[in-house]
Amino acid sequence: MLEYNNQKGILKLPEYGRNIQQMVEYCTNIEDRDERNRCAKTIIQSMGNLFPQLRDDPDFKHKLWDHIAIMSGFTLDIDYPYEVIKEENLHTSPQNVKYQLEPIRFRHYGKIIEQMICRACEYPEGEERNALIMLIANHMKKLIYSINKEDVDDEKIFNDLHIYSRGKIKLSPETHKLHVFKEVPTQQNNNKKGSKKKK
Repeated sequence: MLEYNNQKGILKLPEYGRNIQQMVEYCTNIEDRDERNRCAKTIIQSMGNLFPQLRDDPDFKHKLWDHIAIMSGFTLDIDYPYEVIKEENLHTSPQNVKYQLEPIRFRHYGKIIEQMICRACEYPEGEERNALIMLIANHMKKLIYSINKEDVDDEKIFNDLHIYSRGKIKLSPETHKLHVFKEVPTQQNNNKKGSKKKK
């Protein structure tokens, strides 16, 4: 009767396959230490042959010895040429990333928009400052449009800019026009499958 893979033991490192796993298990049961060492070196060569493209990696050999230790369940007692990974270090939790939480006045714009507006306020009066403010305003409108597909009022954007800049940026719908964002309709394929071509 055939024995399926799901009826066999779970592979610790599936990329090496079941044959290598069985070799490692056989090696751990060899009583003579010298013979066990020779067997392990032979297995390492076989493991390396599976990934010839990684041979130029300076840590490649070290990784192989780590992997043979892992596949043995850290029970393979041999003279390792490298200090292999310890079982307790195999599954280490990543360090918590510290986020600097700051209040955001209008969450739909995000913190970066706030920072950009503050930077724009520092620019001297001129074309460069005006161009930057219009870029920011158009991006604000685009952000609102992404959550509200209805017509976005330019006056609201200008009012938010005025609030963010603490009155330093004053724009009016009479003198400034923002881009009109519209949802692009998706193309429908009129060619139905199975339809016969007209002769």
